[in-house]
Amino acid sequence: MKRAIVIVIDSMGIGAMPDCKEFNDIPECNTLKNVCKFNKGLNVPTLSKMGLGNIQDFEGIAKTNTPIAQYGTMIEKSKGKDTTTGHWEIAGLVSEKPFATFPDGFPDKLINKFIEETGCRGILANRPASGTAIIEELNEEHHKTNFPIIYTSADSVFQIALDTDIIPLDVLYKWCEIARKILDEGNYNVSRVIARPYKIIDGKPTRISKDRRDYSMIPKHTLLNEIKEKGGKVIAIGKIEDIFSKSGITHAIHTGSNKEGLELTLKAIKNELDLNKISYPNINCSNDFELIFTNLVDTDMLFGHRNDAKGYGKAIEEIDSYLTKILPTLNNNDLLIITADHGCDPTVPGTDHTREMVPILIYTPEGVGKNLGKITGFDYVAKVIKDWIF
Repeated sequence: MKRAIVIVIDSMGIGAMPDCKEFNDIPECNTLKNVCKFNKGLNVPTLSKMGLGNIQDFEGIAKTNTPIAQYGTMIEKSKGKDTTTGHWEIAGLVSEKPFATFPDGFPDKLINKFIEETGCRGILANRPASGTAIIEELNEEHHKTNFPIIYTSADSVFQIALDTDIIPLDVLYKWCEIARKILDEGNYNVSRVIARPYKIIDGKPTRISKDRRDYSMIPKHTLLNEIKEKGGKVIAIGKIEDIFSKSGITHAIHTGSNKEGLELTLKAIKNELDLNKISYPNINCSNDFELIFTNLVDTDMLFGHRNDAKGYGKAIEEIDSYLTKILPTLNNNDLLIITADHGCDPTVPGTDHTREMVPILIYTPEGVGKNLGKITGFDYVAKVIKDWIF
């Protein structure tokens, strides 16, 4: 069975794009390089053997004369620095038009319609903010009013945060679905509506990662659709299902952490994942090829956005420890691609994504390691997978 496994290390960029200033980023942005420097090196022997250290001078990631993978740098074609844009391009869909952003908050017309259709009676915030900071700031008022906290960022996101001990989780999801419908009907061109549930834990508002959901715009035809239409499996692990709004997916499972995502990926590779439990209804997987598509979000959500360079480094080391287990399970019909979707440099001012190039590592057990150099377009991944699977 021909298989491709794509692991996206969310936000692990490797250097500012030439147009980074158009996205309010500085040329010094380099998520991986700066995380390595902050931590005085990382313990990532498997990524090093694959050739990650050969791409640039990353402190503590050794170069190798005998890389076991192809390695290179991908330059984004799409106009964006967000998760949706990056993943869609990885799957072959280039976004010529950037998604809309709202640096001054969402227009009154949109907010009023949201209040009317949800019956929530009012909202709090309506401005760009750090997710952890805004729930700490407005938690008390949220408890007094029961109003949801609506906020955005430098990305194209409509985020709804609330304490699920005050307002049930299913209500939050319903409100997100309503927001998605309003945004689509109004042609607001907003990439994602994000459910941001939290609870009070040890007296502090704490986001519940496993219950986060993303409600993306539905993409046009991607590699995922092509695989599904030809009878193959597309197994989405983590928030992949949300990023593609279920389009082109045959099986999906959400995760609460990178560790869980890596363990599920390993199970999927070893054919130990119960696909019947995570299958979409009425799926016809008649052909013997599949794509396992995993997003590891902790690097971005827990560490990049929170300016936690130490935690970011530990997360990369954890990923490497699982790659040590994953590589020996692959056979000659397996293709493994490791990449990223944008940057989120925790060492530079701000808490938003950064417009960066990304690494690519391509491994097969009998493959030959080589330098791919600089590649224009994240859609290179889709081309490689098509050549492999079909």
